[in-house]
Amino acid sequence: MRLEAPGFLRLCALVAVSTMLLVDCLAAADLCAGHRLLRTRRPELSCANVRPHIYPSPDGTLRAVVFPVDISLDATPDMESRIVIRSRNGDTLASKDYSSARGFNGYHVVNAKWSPDSKFFVYSLSSSGGHSPWQFPMAVYGRESNAFVAFSEMIDGNPTISGDFKFVGPHTVVASTWKQPGAIEDKVPVTVDLAAAFAKLPPPAN
Repeated sequence: MRLEAPGFLRLCALVAVSTMLLVDCLAAADLCAGHRLLRTRRPELSCANVRPHIYPSPDGTLRAVVFPVDISLDATPDMESRIVIRSRNGDTLASKDYSSARGFNGYHVVNAKWSPDSKFFVYSLSSSGGHSPWQFPMAVYGRESNAFVAFSEMIDGNPTISGDFKFVGPHTVVASTWKQPGAIEDKVPVTVDLAAAFAKLPPPAN
């Protein structure tokens, strides 16, 4: 069936407008995710609908909420993170802020998991400004102490050099560190029983 010229032109115009709207939507979405610097500064009111990531504990009594900290318009709003631990009824128990004054000297969460026994929330981080890109600092929230502790404190101050980690058993985590100082290409696994590690830490200062 042959289309009349005016109808065909209207159809072409409709397709063109739809395509432009789709491109605009994809471009807007591209400005709001991805942990990266932007080539063009995004609008002041952009990314208003960016949502936090919620990690419920396996037993359902706590949840860790990772909020994107929207500071710099020269970057996606998820370049830095703030972590809030809440109870099931919404009480805020603890929080940790990894944002920086200008949005380029903080950290964002790469991976995050609760331990199978729901006693520890573990997460790895990456620098918002690209500093030491080989390093992925890790931290642990302990439920009993209601405190955040750097994972490096549990492995003699050594760094973690991968954002990936896993649990074996109810609260034992396996991460990656270097075999010897400076050997960032030579990863070795490090295994930490988090309950035992927290028990050895000095009490927090008042």
